[in-house]
Amino acid sequence: MNGMHFTVAYGCILVAALLPYACAWLAKAHGFGKPRREGGYDNNEPRAWLAAQTGLSARANAAQANSFEALPFFIGAVIVAHQLGASQALIDTLAVLFVTLRIVYVALYVAGLAAARSLVWVLALAVNVGILLAGWR
Repeated sequence: MNGMHFTVAYGCILVAALLPYACAWLAKAHGFGKPRREGGYDNNEPRAWLAAQTGLSARANAAQANSFEALPFFIGAVIVAHQLGASQALIDTLAVLFVTLRIVYVALYVAGLAAARSLVWVLALAVNVGILLAGWR
C-alpha cells in the first residue's frame, strides 16, 4: 500500500456517524417496553410517534437531526485536510475536539440548555472550519 493508514481523525468520523443513532435511542428510550395505546414507542409509525413527543424526547430527536446535518461537513473537512497534507497531529486533535464538542452539544440539547448549546454549536463549527483549512498553504 502507499503508507495510508486509519487515523484518529478517521476514527472520529465513525464516532460522529454513530452519534445520531445514540440520539435516536435517547429520543425513543422512554417509550420502549410500553404498549402503544399507553404512549409506548410505535415502531410501525416511528416518525409520527417522534413528531408527537415533547420534552427530552423531542430535544433528543432534534439533536439527532442536527447531528446528521453536521456530519457531511465534518467528513469532507477531514478528507480534504488529509488530501492537502495537513499535519496529522493537528487534524487528529481538531477531530477529537469536534467530536467532544458535538457530544457536549447533544448533552446540552437534551438538557434544554439552549444558550450554552448554541455556543457549543458555534465552537464545533469553527473547529470544523479549522480542520478544513488545516492544509491550506
